[in-house]
Amino acid sequence: MDFSRSSQPQPAATGAPFGAAANKKVKKDGKLMRWGSGVLLVVVVLLVVAVLVALGFGGPKSEGSYVDSGKLQAVFLNTGQVYFGDIKSLNSKYLVLKNIYYLQTSNNGSTTSTTAANTNVSLVKLGCELHSPYDQMIINREQVTFWENLQDSGQVAKAVKTFEQQNPNGQKCADQSTSNNASTTNNVQGSTNTTTNNSTTTTKP
Repeated sequence: MDFSRSSQPQPAATGAPFGAAANKKVKKDGKLMRWGSGVLLVVVVLLVVAVLVALGFGGPKSEGSYVDSGKLQAVFLNTGQVYFGDIKSLNSKYLVLKNIYYLQTSNNGSTTSTTAANTNVSLVKLGCELHSPYDQMIINREQVTFWENLQDSGQVAKAVKTFEQQNPNGQKCADQSTSNNASTTNNVQGSTNTTTNNSTTTTKP
């Protein structure tokens, strides 16, 4: 008898089960990759948000954040001119100033001396000059030496408050009387100089 065929081992029929297991493993690996990608995306988003929060709250304050909107500001230019008013906008290129006042000096009429005793200092409200400017200035940032917030107890702030109380509807350029203009008092060697916009009244004891 020929036992050659029956004695040889037959290969196991494992093709179908092996293929199903491989497909299941591929699907499982794909799910893990998608889940891992999602976690990585969430981590990246959280890191970006953390960096933005750190920059927004942990970094240095911007210059504009120091402007006290409830106070007057004094703006000093490199030309020596000083303007008082409300800083409305401030960046690296320009500064926007509104409600503007400036100091004006004049001699009391003496031609023999130019000392401080003969000098009157006036606080002038912008707007009644010959060129009739609007009450707003756009100042080149490079021209600004420094600026500062003013206390309400200062002479300039008090004079501005008095002017605003006397002129609730704004400045009247046609009427340059003492009652309609900003004023401040400067005591120099016993003289009381009451200064107003475009007019000066000097009284001596």
